[in-house]
Amino acid sequence: MTPPPTVLHWPDAGGGGSGGAIASGGNETTAGGYKYHTFTSSGTLTVSSAGSVEYCIVGGGGGGAPFFGGGGGAGGVLTGTAALQVQAYAVTIGAGGSQSTNGANTTALSLTAVGGGAGAERGVAGSSGGSGGGGGGDGATPGSGGAGTSGQGNDGGDGSLGSGSTKAGGGGGGATSVGANGGSSLGGDGGDGIEWPVGSGNYYGGGGGGGGGATAGTGGLGGGGNGALTGTAPSGVANTGGGGGGNAQSLGIGGSGGSGIVIVRYLL
Repeated sequence: MTPPPTVLHWPDAGGGGSGGAIASGGNETTAGGYKYHTFTSSGTLTVSSAGSVEYCIVGGGGGGAPFFGGGGGAGGVLTGTAALQVQAYAVTIGAGGSQSTNGANTTALSLTAVGGGAGAERGVAGSSGGSGGGGGGDGATPGSGGAGTSGQGNDGGDGSLGSGSTKAGGGGGGATSVGANGGSSLGGDGGDGIEWPVGSGNYYGGGGGGGGGATAGTGGLGGGGNGALTGTAPSGVANTGGGGGGNAQSLGIGGSGGSGIVIVRYLL
């Protein structure tokens, strides 16, 4: 049986992947002395020579909600190192959730990145997930933000209390920070995601912005969709696990979450 990969807490992950692994599968590229295997759809990583690799596994982002709705939580993000054996490893990429729906899990290397929690409508609590969805604003009892998964993401922001258009949804949680609470007529911003690898400028796991009565929240760094005042809120960016934006209007549409991704790299 394949030993479980060693998981590092993602804020400290980096370095490693120098154990002589050779593999095929996904979109294969080389850069900076590393070989990368990037999966934006489900597939198989076939290891022909055992060794140590680094990985980034991201779940699908949660969908945002309408009606002073919260932003969707980002898909969970796992990074670290793993000792792989000579065998085939199945990779399943989680889809982003549609309006008010959680994102799907992404699985690879015997690990699971949990899909992001959905944002919630007026007065309803956000859903839990890799990162939690934002709660819905209300005139009596605003919804609280959904819980994130330890080691994968953060909680969503709370909806705000207000009358008329002064209530607003909370932002979805992100990989490195919680979603902001909604304010007076202001949707909460989505939490930011994580840069992987460090120095690359590529970010994953940003939460969606909440729907605000006057000003919508901004999506978090790492593919989070902005909130909206009306119409259709922006979706999370594909293959980042970003949460979808919430929408202030009762007949508006919350943005869908972005799909997940799996990246494996090792030194050549």
